[in-house]
Formats: sequence, C-alpha cells, structure tokens
Amino acid sequence: MDPLSTLWETFFDWDSMREALPEMLTVGLPNTLILAISAALLGSVLGMALAVAGISRTRWLRWPARVYTDVFRGLPAAATILLIGVGLAPLGMQVWGPNPYPLGILALSLIAAAYIGEIFRSGIQSVEATQLEGARALGLSWGEAMRLVIVPQGIRRVLPAWVNQLIALIKDSSLVYFLGLLASQRELFRIGQDYAANTGNQSALLLAGLCYLVLTVPLTHVVNWIDRRLRHGRQAAAPDDADDDLDLALPGAAGGNQR
Repeated sequence: MDPLSTLWETFFDWDSMREALPEMLTVGLPNTLILAISAALLGSVLGMALAVAGISRTRWLRWPARVYTDVFRGLPAAATILLIGVGLAPLGMQVWGPNPYPLGILALSLIAAAYIGEIFRSGIQSVEATQLEGARALGLSWGEAMRLVIVPQGIRRVLPAWVNQLIALIKDSSLVYFLGLLASQRELFRIGQDYAANTGNQSALLLAGLCYLVLTVPLTHVVNWIDRRLRHGRQAAAPDDADDDLDLALPGAAGGNQR
C-alpha cells in the first residue's frame, strides 16, 4: 500500500469517527469543559492572590508567591498532574473516595494559578501610579483603592491573555487521563485513545483533535475581538463624537453668515 492510502485508512475512517462521536459529545465534551472551566475559575482566584502577594512590599508575601510561580511554571504539566494526583491520592481517598477527578481539577488549577497570577500582576502594574494616588487622595484606603480602582482596570487590560490561558487549559485537560479516570469521567482525548486502542484505527484520535479545534478556534477569535475592542474601541468612537460636534456647530456658523 502507498503511504497516502495508509494515512487515509489510519486517520480518516469515517465509520470509526461516527461510532466514537456520540460518546465524545455526551461524555468527553462536558468533562473537558468541566475540567477547563473549573481549573480556570479556581486558578483565577488563587492567581489573584499570587498577583497581590507578588507586588506586596512585604517580603514574606512576595517571596513565597515568586517561588510558587517559578516552580509551577517550570514543571511540565504532566509531572504536576502526576505529583498531585498520585501524591495526594491517600488524602483524596479519605475525602471523596476513589475518585481522581477532583485531584485532576486541583492539579490543573495549581498550574493555571502560576500563569494567571503573572497575567494579573502585569495587568495591575500596567495601571498608572496616578490612579492609585488619585484614589488615595479621595480618601480610599490602599486596600479599597486596589479593589475598586486598580484591580478592575488591570483585569480589563489582560482579558485577552486570560482567555488564552483558558485555551491552554482546554488542551491541558487531556493530560488528566494519566490519573485513570472512570469511564463516565473521560475527556475527549481519553475517549479517542480508548476507541483507537479497541479498533486499531487512529481516526477517533483525529476526531478528538477536531473537537479541540472546534473549542479553541472560536476562543482565539474572541481573544482577537476583545483585544481590538480594548485597543481601538475608544479611538473608533472619537470620529463620531467629532462629527456630532461639527453638526452642532454648522447651524450656528450658517446663522452667523446670514447675519
């Protein structure tokens, strides 16, 4: 057989794809979204704490945040998932029984927090110092100024980077299969891998990859749209305001010419 025929039969068997598709949509897709969104939310909460600690003037807050970020950004995601999933398995058995799903979410959350913390920190530090000074001049405490003025502006500026991290979490959720999920907990990649092992054909894995594309490509365009809105939204509104001012000025100018 020629290489093209082998490639086609190995990865483009439509019958194998059609057989795997229902389980991917009913089991794999929901679990992938649960893993990614849960990790993004928990990682955002922990990441905000890391960001605030990272810009603190107190050394005992700043240094632990820096060490945490360096460690979890430096370790491979697979190694972190195995360390958390296997290392905390005895504790997990006592809390929720033989269920590795929560440990998978915890591992992804810890990984995401290291990246999201840096995203939030850069956003907070990008806000002009005069914003904080103005808030303090109005009588707000440092904590109130950060919570009500600085942090909201910083988050708004880094929304595209945060969505990019969500895209990375969607793809990293495929690594949770290392923990041996139950049949009802399998994500897209694990279902594709199981069908490939059972049939000897890799088409189900290709289908899983296409499902990831369907999830991530629209989010990529959302990132681009948010970025354009944040960078050019106010500039685009300026000409309209100028036109309105011109329209209001014209009658007066015309009247002056008539007089």
